[in-house]
Amino acid sequence: MGQEVSSAAFTREQRLSYRAKVFQNLDVFERMLEEKSFDFTRPQMGVEIELNLVNHRLEPALVNEAVLADMAEGEFQTEVGRYNIEMNVPPRPMAGDQARRLERWLLQQLGSANDAARRHDAHVTWVGIVPTLQPELFDSEWLSLGVRYTALNEAMLRERGEGMELDIEGPTGERVSSYFETLGPLSGCTSVQLHQQVTPQDFPMYWNAASAASGVQLAMGANSPYLFGKRLWAETRIPLFSQMVDTRSEELKHQGVRPRAYFGRAWITSIFDLFEENVRSYPALLPELSEEDPVAVLEAGGAPELAELRLHNGTVYRWNRPIYESDGGTPHLRVENRVLPAGPTVIDMVANACFYYGLIEKFTSSGRPIWTKMPFEDAEHNFDEAARFGIDASLRWPGLGTLPVTELVGDHLLSLADEGLSGLGLRREVRRHYLEVIEERCRTARNGSSWQVAATGRYEAAGHPREEALRLMFGDYVEHMDSNLPVHTWPLPEPERVAPAESSAREPAAAR
Repeated sequence: MGQEVSSAAFTREQRLSYRAKVFQNLDVFERMLEEKSFDFTRPQMGVEIELNLVNHRLEPALVNEAVLADMAEGEFQTEVGRYNIEMNVPPRPMAGDQARRLERWLLQQLGSANDAARRHDAHVTWVGIVPTLQPELFDSEWLSLGVRYTALNEAMLRERGEGMELDIEGPTGERVSSYFETLGPLSGCTSVQLHQQVTPQDFPMYWNAASAASGVQLAMGANSPYLFGKRLWAETRIPLFSQMVDTRSEELKHQGVRPRAYFGRAWITSIFDLFEENVRSYPALLPELSEEDPVAVLEAGGAPELAELRLHNGTVYRWNRPIYESDGGTPHLRVENRVLPAGPTVIDMVANACFYYGLIEKFTSSGRPIWTKMPFEDAEHNFDEAARFGIDASLRWPGLGTLPVTELVGDHLLSLADEGLSGLGLRREVRRHYLEVIEERCRTARNGSSWQVAATGRYEAAGHPREEALRLMFGDYVEHMDSNLPVHTWPLPEPERVAPAESSAREPAAAR
């Protein structure tokens, strides 16, 4: 969603010209894969983190432009909702003590962002979905300023032909079933996106490995159990995002047309497979034409921007997405892993990243590849089960059958992640520090999602209505989040010490 466009409206002629240009880009990209050298010197890891701004009542604060204006130019930018900002982490190797450096850098940058937010009576939070989010927010001016956001909102609605339907049911029967005339609820999804730079030859291995690992990542890192006051999936962000970008009619769904948020259909043998499927299977949402002649640039020895292909690729929301970039005339490729929610703490997010990069390195560097032993349908099943049940999920794994994810990770996958991180060059004490966070989640069966549910349940059991229980829980969450102690160490509240009538007037922890 970050690539700017010049207009929110496009003519039929522009759409036809854009489609022809995208196919030309695709042909040029195929030539580049055969002829061109892509930048790659050592494994580079990058991170993007989407964040939320909340006010003193711990409700979304629509002040992102003002907060960003008060910050020095750097790594932050707007996101789709006026209560969202995004943080971009410069690429770095996952070697030496880089994971610890990453944690320190994130804490410093987020501290600076919070300094700016406080000047506007706001607080920066990192959580998959703000627990106090309510649909009434989207009756206000919720959409961030910028042509690209307006264009995306209008294009999605135009492609759908009507408003967007949302229907999600949780494990206890609680349900959100609503109709929206904007993409507003999409802004509720805030994620951590993990990038890995790879060569064209290695891309299929890394994409396949990321797809195999996605269910495990999601189960361990789930942090979005509530939407509009209802307890839904452990990672409600997954069905929320999927449904809000689903431009298919009911008839097209029954015909098997692919959704725009897409896990995939099969293991791949080339990055070209993914780009070609994106071009041939999805209509353009933002048909913005550039002036580049990619054939001329390539034949002159340069690296084309392929702006049309990149823009179109950015509107197909694969959970593991292929990325092409051309920086300074040198092309490179990345796998973008979009599975994880933001939060609960910086140390938790860095631990999630270490676990992912370690697993992917191990899966691609030794033994028989995992994707030759695992049916793709099992990887997709694991992703869905993890989103629904989080750390309580049971997943399918080659040679092990179906088993609880805590057992799968604790007894089998943590050692593989450690070997993978060792192969990348991360120091022993550093990888032990972060993988112990994952190990303790397995031992305690606690991640962000399970803590939120348990804490909210404590407040409800003491007599607080759901809305107030969520507000109190989120106040505790923000206090713990700011402490940067991993979520498995967070205590549950003791609400019996505070009567409901007293707590309704209590100032939220984040505002004290």
